[in-house]
Amino acid sequence: MKKTIILITFFFSCFASNGQFSKASLQATGLTCALCSNAINKALGKLPFIQSVDADIKHSSFAIVFKPGSVVNPDAIMDAVEGAGFSVGGLELTGTFQQLSIDKDQHVKIGQSVYHFVNASNQVLNGEKTIRIVDKNFLTQKEFKKISATVKAGCLQTGRAASCCIKDGLAEGVRIYHVTL
Repeated sequence: MKKTIILITFFFSCFASNGQFSKASLQATGLTCALCSNAINKALGKLPFIQSVDADIKHSSFAIVFKPGSVVNPDAIMDAVEGAGFSVGGLELTGTFQQLSIDKDQHVKIGQSVYHFVNASNQVLNGEKTIRIVDKNFLTQKEFKKISATVKAGCLQTGRAASCCIKDGLAEGVRIYHVTL
């Protein structure tokens, strides 16, 4: 029993939430006019964790502010954009971190999601930092192909924990967001 408690404590300490996202920058693809931007703006505005969305029509980008204390779901953002008939060309999440130790190929739980840092070198995140999601449906095909050439982890192709993730205590199939700083 004592060993079980120690293992559970260790597991949760490995994935301690040391940050919270406050805003995001979304790059959308396939937009041709102001009505396209409006469709994405409305779709994002319906998500329960989004406080506000400001569109930059000229650059096909959206500044998103999250509700304080809310659980951010990047897949829901992607689904909203795709549901409006467009694609995500890039998504950057900005949050405030307190003593979050990261290293290359380390999995870290932030909020209720697991993030795999693919390019981090042994460092500690403090203060406001921005991470970029580099999963398949969060980049253009060209950019994802370039990232795929440098990242050898099999989980990058699926966005799900694979045998390469077991070292951090993850079960196969758990959703993982691959990110860069």
